[in-house]
Amino acid sequence: MKAAVPILRSLDEAQTRAFYIDFLGFEILFEHRFDGDAPLYLGLRQGACELHLSEHFGDAVPGAGLRIEVADVAAYCTELNAKSYTFARPGVQVQEWGWDEMMIKDPSGNRLVFCTPNDRG
Repeated sequence: MKAAVPILRSLDEAQTRAFYIDFLGFEILFEHRFDGDAPLYLGLRQGACELHLSEHFGDAVPGAGLRIEVADVAAYCTELNAKSYTFARPGVQVQEWGWDEMMIKDPSGNRLVFCTPNDRG
């Protein structure tokens, strides 16, 4: 088996692009619409992490949660805050179960937890 690719619900194309591409730094793998008026289905990647975002009813429900392991969540947090994104000022929490975590909600209410293991767990 290969890694699963989560499908997250997207409610606003412009906000989704600003959040995932401009703020988080994902790159576009593909974009698909059945025709010019159809909802967008968008494939994104950053490193080994691949996500799909869909405006199609029934593909996903807003409010999903994902854990995404990164090499250094504190450095990623610093990089994101330097961008002065209007809708998020994330911080890192040291969890007693051995992870440093940064939680950010996307414009559709999906919860992304970026995390790095620490030596405290």
